[in-house]
Amino acid sequence: MSGAGFHVHGPHDHEVEHAAQHEPTGMAGQIAVVTAVIATIGALFAYQGGATQANAGLLKNDAAIKKTEASNQWNYYQAKSSKQNLSELALELVPEARKPFYQDEIKRYKAEKAEIKTAADKLEAEAKDFDERSAEQMHQHHRWAQATTALQVAIAMAAIALLTKSKKLEYLMFGVSAIGLALGAAAWFHL
Repeated sequence: MSGAGFHVHGPHDHEVEHAAQHEPTGMAGQIAVVTAVIATIGALFAYQGGATQANAGLLKNDAAIKKTEASNQWNYYQAKSSKQNLSELALELVPEARKPFYQDEIKRYKAEKAEIKTAADKLEAEAKDFDERSAEQMHQHHRWAQATTALQVAIAMAAIALLTKSKKLEYLMFGVSAIGLALGAAAWFHL
């Protein structure tokens, strides 16, 4: 605050002025900027990794629902098969006057089973598609996680390079960062 010749600096004001007067140069300045960029990119990669993991879980859940629906259809198919078998047995045991009824029943059950089988096969195909899409999302999630991990390691190396003033570690940090960025690109392009 200032007013009528009275000026009080807050702690933050002092640090900003100090930083402005003593800007980091050389290795320290370079590593500070690179670390900030890597951390930002790493945060984006981590977000993408979480999103793909959530998508994989949702798709796996959809697959489970479709599998349950398909199982229900197959149970229904089995019930119709049992009724058809009973009608076939009855056809052999009933008097001639009742045989046309059971012949019609057998035809009806066969037709119903064909419709049920078509529906069950369709549900199984949908479940398989959801499973495959879930697996793709998990693969992509792993790529994002690998990229994020590489960038986190690079940030740690940057801190060590800065503290030890080691050029070798600085170059290694750049190398690990490049690997992290390459893994992020692989995730982005679904490789």
